[in-house]
Amino acid sequence: MKIIKFTTYRVPPRWMFLKIDTDEGVAGWGEPVIEGRARTVETAVHELSEYLIGREPARINDLWQVMYRAGFYRGGPVLMSAIAGIDQALWDIKGKVLNAPVWQLMGGLVRDKIKAYSWVGGDRPSEVIDGIKTLRKIGFDTFKLNGCEELCIIEDSRKIDTAVNTVAQIRETFGHEIEFGLDFHGRVSAPMAKVLIKALEPYRPLFIEEPVLAEQAEYYPRLAAQTHIPIAAGERMFSRFEFKRVLEVGGLAIIQPDLSHAGGITECHKIAGMAEAYDVALAPHCPLGPIALAACLHIDFISRNAVFQEQSMGIHYNKGAELLDFVKNKEDFSMEGGFFKPLMKPGLGVEIDEAQVIERSKNVSDWRNPIWRHKDGSVAEW
Repeated sequence: MKIIKFTTYRVPPRWMFLKIDTDEGVAGWGEPVIEGRARTVETAVHELSEYLIGREPARINDLWQVMYRAGFYRGGPVLMSAIAGIDQALWDIKGKVLNAPVWQLMGGLVRDKIKAYSWVGGDRPSEVIDGIKTLRKIGFDTFKLNGCEELCIIEDSRKIDTAVNTVAQIRETFGHEIEFGLDFHGRVSAPMAKVLIKALEPYRPLFIEEPVLAEQAEYYPRLAAQTHIPIAAGERMFSRFEFKRVLEVGGLAIIQPDLSHAGGITECHKIAGMAEAYDVALAPHCPLGPIALAACLHIDFISRNAVFQEQSMGIHYNKGAELLDFVKNKEDFSMEGGFFKPLMKPGLGVEIDEAQVIERSKNVSDWRNPIWRHKDGSVAEW
């Protein structure tokens, strides 16, 4: 069997799918994308395809190393996201050829179900509370939401009070019937992270995500030392080598590699194993599409330290398409009591509606995240 063709499709709301065809008619699907930079990753995918056309798709380990090392310059969000989607598609092919789900090929199940959580959009208490109520009807009881609006490097107490008020109203409305993590989203500087975390402690969030950006990872152990709240990060780390440095300095209780950004199934399996050695939990980042979610679930079900799985059902980014719009076997992604079950079909276990993908990829618009500015006109982190 040989790889003969790569086809990419940019689809709403902000996703990109990859189909890899072989000369024996078996095709695999992947999801290589960076939110807001789909065209850039698309170019990288087709550049990397030159290494794979004519090669055996079964040699995933070798092909991964070729894509990573043969170009001399390596790593980073663009190249690792391109590799990630290709890697997913190769595992999909392998599973279909061997008539087994990917988790079976990687040693079998370590659990029977995995807890799902959902992102809740909005920076105002009423928006967040309404969003939680809507998602609870779908079956969620665990959520993630913004921990704050934009913050300056040193901010006044009113902004802190506003952030705390949102969380206080959520606890007042729902009590402990729900759990939620708070995502600082890289908006918070190291000096203000200390202040904000301390102010939020009485409301016992499930975790604090990206209290500072990964490039300020030296602050993770310092922040962890001042709080009992678990600290999570990792969506903007793209290889085991970046996670190695963070795990060595300590401070993180949860790592959040993205299966469409951090080298795919092959790389994230290694990252998960590294984290287990440091007694750090795994919660893959995934506000993306169905192929990315499927890839995450396979890692969840073979990783003992996996604790919960993010997914994009009903989130505010989904304008123009929903998580399962491109999926034929929607029932396989249904939840029971807020848990996902293992995907049982061969490969990634997601049957893509290719006709729908082709149709919806026509004249698709490019998604961009907003550009925020502080009151003084300087650029703020979104």
